[in-house]
Amino acid sequence: MLTAVLLAALWLLWSGHTEPLILSFGVASVLLVTWLRARMEAVVGGGADDFYPLGLRWIPYVPWLLWEIVKSNLHVVGVILSPSMPIQPQLVRVKGAQKTPIGQVVYANSITLTPGTITLDVRNGHFLVHALTDTTAEGLKEGTMDRKCHALEGPHG
Repeated sequence: MLTAVLLAALWLLWSGHTEPLILSFGVASVLLVTWLRARMEAVVGGGADDFYPLGLRWIPYVPWLLWEIVKSNLHVVGVILSPSMPIQPQLVRVKGAQKTPIGQVVYANSITLTPGTITLDVRNGHFLVHALTDTTAEGLKEGTMDRKCHALEGPHG
């Protein structure tokens, strides 16, 4: 029920439409998403205690990630505009400190959102990543993003 109320409030806030037809589309989409979430919980497990496992720890993480995306964009643009196009494509395997599935998903998606890297596989806490350059591979091996994603899991992660 909390999910449906939250989704409906966000939909209304972001859409700003109050026409009956548009409102009915909003209600239908909220009901569909709520139903899909309930079906996924039935298959995977979980409940109200697992709904917001990151709490508010994501608030400082998002600006940090956005800054990393900007820096990576600038690096990739520099590589592309360089006459010698100094790419060194490589596959890098890194171990993540994340203990929870959501922690691993956040880490894998954070890697992929950062230009110059793409997460190809996640198994048993090991991440296979394609890196465009030595710089992007070294940044990944250095582990700052891994530590920040691990901190998102909190004391129980």
